Order: sequence, then structure tokens, then C-alpha cells
Amino acid sequence: MERLLPIAARAGALLKARGETIAVAESSAGGLVAAALLAVPGASAYFLGGTVVYTRAAREALLAIPTERLEGIRPSTEPYAALLAEAARARLGTVWGLGETGATGPAGNRYGDPAGHACIAVAGPVALQRTLRTGHGDRVGNMREFSDGLLRLLIEALEAAP
Repeated sequence: MERLLPIAARAGALLKARGETIAVAESSAGGLVAAALLAVPGASAYFLGGTVVYTRAAREALLAIPTERLEGIRPSTEPYAALLAEAARARLGTVWGLGETGATGPAGNRYGDPAGHACIAVAGPVALQRTLRTGHGDRVGNMREFSDGLLRLLIEALEAAP
């Protein structure tokens, strides 16, 4: 968590300066992104909420993504991460949304992705998606790396936004 705090502080400062809000939908990062953003003093100015969408039931109950929106989209892909980000954004009415999905390890996921594979996305005035591959099966290490990557992608989007 210590490594995430300076990155989250930068993201929080940018959100506060812009007067914008954010919502988070994480999966394999397990809430670390939300925790890092909330650890920043003054987070209530920009953080409206977050969820860990680890199962189909959680996705349906917490993000209310209609089944037809999932047609042709496989979990643990950039389009799926983007869908999570947009759903979190829409559900809470924020300017920005974050989405993350992946395989933390020690083994891969049921979709054939190896441990250390994650897809991350930012939805908002600038939309970005990226695939991360750590190359290892250290579960906790991957959770940290996925969170780090998503927070850095958020900063990239914030700095590119008009």
C-alpha cells in the first residue's frame, strides 16, 4: 500500500484541482485502488464510491450491467475493463470511472489468461485501456502491480484531458 499512496495522492490532487469525481470497479485488485484513493486527505471531494466485482452476482447486483452489454465481451479483456469503468461511472454519476479485471495468481484464470495478466481502463473525458502482464504468480504482488498500473493510467488520462 505504501507504494500506491504517492500515486494516489497525485491522482487525488489532479481530481481536486479539476473539481471532478471518480468511481471504481475493481476485480482482482481487491479494493486496493479504492483504498489508496481514500487514503488521501480530502478524498471526499472526489471519491464517490467503489466496488469489488469479483463474481457475476456482484457485477449484476452492484453495477447492473445488462446481459446484452456483455455479448461478445470476455472477462479479463480491455473491453470488459472498459465496460466496468463505464458502468461504475454511470452508476454513481461521476466524471471518471476506473475498471480492472485480471488473474492475480498463483494460477491463471478460467479464461486461459496466465497469472499476472490484467486489463485496466479509465472512462471519462479521456478513455484509456491497457493490458498488463507481470510474468509472475505472486498474488499479493500482482494485486499491487495491477493497482499501481490503474492509478498511473488514471493520472495519464487526467493529464491528457482538456
